[in-house]
Amino acid sequence: MIDRILNPTLLLISFSLIGFHLACKQAQESATLSGNNAELQEQKEVIMSEKDEKTEEQWRHLLTPEQFHVTRRKGTERAFTGEYHDFKGKGVYKCICCGSELFSSETKYDSGTGWPSFWQPISADKISTETDNSFFMTRTEVLCSKCDAHLGHVFEDGPPPTGLRYCINSVALNFSEKRE
Repeated sequence: MIDRILNPTLLLISFSLIGFHLACKQAQESATLSGNNAELQEQKEVIMSEKDEKTEEQWRHLLTPEQFHVTRRKGTERAFTGEYHDFKGKGVYKCICCGSELFSSETKYDSGTGWPSFWQPISADKISTETDNSFFMTRTEVLCSKCDAHLGHVFEDGPPPTGLRYCINSVALNFSEKRE
């Protein structure tokens, strides 16, 4: 009987000590930031402060129901129905939620999938990715790094030079024509 009571207590104490040790170590590492590390931390804080964070109600007010469903609820528009799936304009594709420039028409190609496809974003820091395990499969979700809008998915079956296919929902984008 004592063993049953003692073992959980020892486990709890052990985990508490481990947690305390890790917290102390993290605090010590944070306190030793200097030089380049401090600059990197400041840059990270600036980027995080530039995040476009709105409430669900604010997003609902700013977006159409379909835009909200796709970008804020991780939905998908039907293939071959989006405004940009077969669009040939020259310019920049921006996030419908925050206006961040995401993809250039110069990297757009016809993948035959029914969604706008790009072989690379304008800049790697414009997007972020997360593992998506929905629908009994594992995919890589593409998000706007500024506002966390769901844009689509990226696959490793694209053309050179990257071999990537950023398969993006038209409704998550707004096109801005290049003026010459």
